[in-house]
Amino acid sequence: VSGSRSSKTFKPKKNIPEGSHQYELLKHAEATLGSGNLRQAVMLPEGEDLNEWIAVNTVDFFNQINMLYGTITEFCTESSCPVMSAGPRYEYHWADGTNIKKPIKCSAPKYIDYLMTWVQDQLDDETLFPSKIGVPFPKNFMSVAKTILKRLFRVYAHIYHQHFDSVMRLQEEAHLNTSFKHFIFFVQEFNLIDRRELAPLQELIEKLGSKDR
Repeated sequence: VSGSRSSKTFKPKKNIPEGSHQYELLKHAEATLGSGNLRQAVMLPEGEDLNEWIAVNTVDFFNQINMLYGTITEFCTESSCPVMSAGPRYEYHWADGTNIKKPIKCSAPKYIDYLMTWVQDQLDDETLFPSKIGVPFPKNFMSVAKTILKRLFRVYAHIYHQHFDSVMRLQEEAHLNTSFKHFIFFVQEFNLIDRRELAPLQELIEKLGSKDR
């Protein structure tokens, strides 16, 4: 058994309350995604608040990555992935700045567990991600959102580099590619992740982008 996580679902899905404005935004995002034009789907809808749009999509990406990683947890174990990496040239060490201040080297499943728990805590923090209408976003919202997305990218990078064969066997590659493409177009549209951070999947990013030009 690959640790305690695979026996329970990986992380609880973060739900956007029905009837809220954010729920309407999520519905808008889903509708435009259905049109198949991802470049258009990521654009800020007219008259909408940028922070709110980024918040809704960040929650959505967290849920998608949760689900995607959840399908391959049995292949991502302490023994198969003793370090959190994205190919031979990129290795990630975990630090959250509060509980773990100095970056620690850990296995991929441990790293991803830390990461997803940390993201969940940020998303559940009403002062950072207010779900009530009219409650303003904090001044540091954008920098928090950028850190969340930068870290979520690492889960995609790990899946692509270390587990793509398993994804193919499960016939999940179309789902993974669409999800990642949506993610990349979104972070590119609002300049949310530094290019250097995207280096482990640069070739794939260029390939996905060129198909849409």
